[in-house]
Amino acid sequence: MSVNPSHSANPVNPGRAVNPRKAINLGSQDFSQHKYEYYTYLREHLPVAKGRLAMLKIHLVSRYADCMDLVKDPRFARNRTQINGGRRIPFPVPKSVETLALSMIVEDDPEHRRLRNIVQKAFAPKSLAAMQGDMENMAHTLMDAALARGSVDLQKEYALQIPSRVISRMIGIEPEEMPRFQDSMRVLSSGLSGWNILRTIFWDLRKTAGYMRELIARKRREPGDDILSRLIEAEENGDQLSENELLSMLFLLIIAGYETTVHLISNGVITLLEHPDELARLRANPELAGSAVEEVLRYLPPVQGTKMNYARQDIEIAGVMIRQGEPVMPLLGSANRDPAMFPEPDVFDISRDSSKHLSFSQGNHFCLGAFLARMEAKVALQVLLERSTNLRLAVPKSELPLAAVPGWHRYTALPVHLT
Repeated sequence: MSVNPSHSANPVNPGRAVNPRKAINLGSQDFSQHKYEYYTYLREHLPVAKGRLAMLKIHLVSRYADCMDLVKDPRFARNRTQINGGRRIPFPVPKSVETLALSMIVEDDPEHRRLRNIVQKAFAPKSLAAMQGDMENMAHTLMDAALARGSVDLQKEYALQIPSRVISRMIGIEPEEMPRFQDSMRVLSSGLSGWNILRTIFWDLRKTAGYMRELIARKRREPGDDILSRLIEAEENGDQLSENELLSMLFLLIIAGYETTVHLISNGVITLLEHPDELARLRANPELAGSAVEEVLRYLPPVQGTKMNYARQDIEIAGVMIRQGEPVMPLLGSANRDPAMFPEPDVFDISRDSSKHLSFSQGNHFCLGAFLARMEAKVALQVLLERSTNLRLAVPKSELPLAAVPGWHRYTALPVHLT
């Protein structure tokens, strides 16, 4: 790929000026609505900027090369207690909630590798490829129901249903449990922005943890051919997976196998509808579906940043000194629009080579569910475009509800007309 060394702003996206002395609030409506304008300005003027995530002061890294270096740099740790001591979560939360958050994505090697090795086989491409036929049948069944109605919330009735049904089968959820399981997952989708986060932390997530413990207990009594039963078997065979690790692993599996994909599908639909020439191109060339998914991942990924990375020592990035113990977030969404890596980055092109995007991160913490997310999104878009030849938004793009969730770009609804 040819690389443009310039970080100059694209005229399509002139940038949004930032006061270098003021921290950018990642949870604000302004940042949520205008993040790509912020990114343009940051890459050109403040490649390492001050940020704020709730009560936490952080550094924000915006250029591709710096983000790539950061996610691979062993001088940064995910587990803050290794450097700063104290609690894993730097503010008080219920014990059950803290347990859910103690997953391998906030661990470092060798602990991270130990936990990842236990579960990664289930997410290997060979293990998942056999599910494609079931996914296609599922998508067609969902489209039958959606087309019968004509107008639907495509996120709720389609984008959410495919990954939730797939991950429920992988975990071993019985059909009669699906309503309760999906209620638990909806907490993750709708409860992490604004004042809802307080209810989520102090009520909903505690209920979710209780449900997951019930599920683990049932799988101990009645094991099946599913990931959760195999994790329990690994624990009982001496692979040192504690009860709390099992709980946090289940929570992570739901996130990795569900949350990202819902919004990848929704973002893909929205982006294609915004670019009718590319939509027509994909309809005419369905073999470009895989490439289109990669370009959506680059252009408008649901995950915009990684978990916090804590400096193990003083480290300089782009002329800014990061002191030992300070947290840093690589802005993956910004890296994916860096003109130094992707020529004309604000142009959506489904035939572009987007393979070097950072939407699944890189290095030791490369997303475990990447292959599954890609496969589900590809199937979802192919079936949707095959079955709905008159797909269009039911409201103007500006009226789509965008959640102000730090580190994400996700909508809470996607009303469309299908006929």
